[in-house]
Amino acid sequence: MKYPCLAGLCLSLTLLSSVVIHSQDSPPVNEPDLKKPLLFTNLPSKVPLETSFLKALINVEKGKEVSVQMGKTALEGKVISSVRKYNNIQSVIIRSSNFNGATLTLSSSTRPDGTVKISGRLLSLQHGDLYELQKENEQYVLIKKNYYDLINE
Repeated sequence: MKYPCLAGLCLSLTLLSSVVIHSQDSPPVNEPDLKKPLLFTNLPSKVPLETSFLKALINVEKGKEVSVQMGKTALEGKVISSVRKYNNIQSVIIRSSNFNGATLTLSSSTRPDGTVKISGRLLSLQHGDLYELQKENEQYVLIKKNYYDLINE
């Protein structure tokens, strides 16, 4: 070979151009399914829950039946998981029997200063609406939201 540097340069440019061409492919993205049916249409947009009730609900043992009053309707279900970790974290998952496919997940954590924070969601992956637990004016409230306002696919 008369010009080895030229051959190396051509090979490098060929490899670089193929990398650049293939890197321009956009990654696959799941488009939101905005036509998902709504599950909680007959329930209010806000459901207040007492802190004492939530603390008691988080302490329910696995396998027990529970009922959560949500306006004029009650969420009926069975505790499918109840876990306590590190003496300051508790979690419970309730599978609903009257709202098809929905699960209520509640978690409680005790901070070093002794305050308790509770978080949770009531949702079904097959439906377009859900509830998120938030604290408003020192009271916990389940607030109805759109599924894709919270979940990105």
